Amino acid sequence: MTAGKIRMGLIAAGLALGLGVGAQAQVMPGRAHIYPSIDAAQADIHAALEEARKTHKRVILDFGGDWCGDCQVLNIYFHQSPNAELLEKNFILVDVNIGREDANLDIASKYGVPMPHGVPALVVLDEHGKVLYSQKNEFADMRHMEALSVTEFLNKWKP
Repeated sequence: MTAGKIRMGLIAAGLALGLGVGAQAQVMPGRAHIYPSIDAAQADIHAALEEARKTHKRVILDFGGDWCGDCQVLNIYFHQSPNAELLEKNFILVDVNIGREDANLDIASKYGVPMPHGVPALVVLDEHGKVLYSQKNEFADMRHMEALSVTEFLNKWKP
């Protein structure tokens, strides 16, 4: 096992341990603040689609919450090479806060994401807002997956 895999495993295990504590809505110590306020989703998606039309990129909607260990691991993988470069070149990432699986459910439904059914849940939109892919729960067990699964996903859905 490489040092990188061991480090990621330790990070994922630490994040997973925090899942049982999670009745709080705030970010727990050691967790990244990923998801904006609940009410930011509509405006963020609108702005991303405007930018996508100008740049011919695709939009990824990432439904989740800061309390979610799997969402934290996905965020780590998104920001590792080569995923960070794939995202930057081909996508606009919009993090959609689902609260405690009780917020922005109308947006999730609009894009075909069954809530609550496990997060993170990803949607890929073309530059015009057409749904190209709507994840049911493929990444809901992200802490047991490797960064390569994210790389494969990004390569599959890039323009």
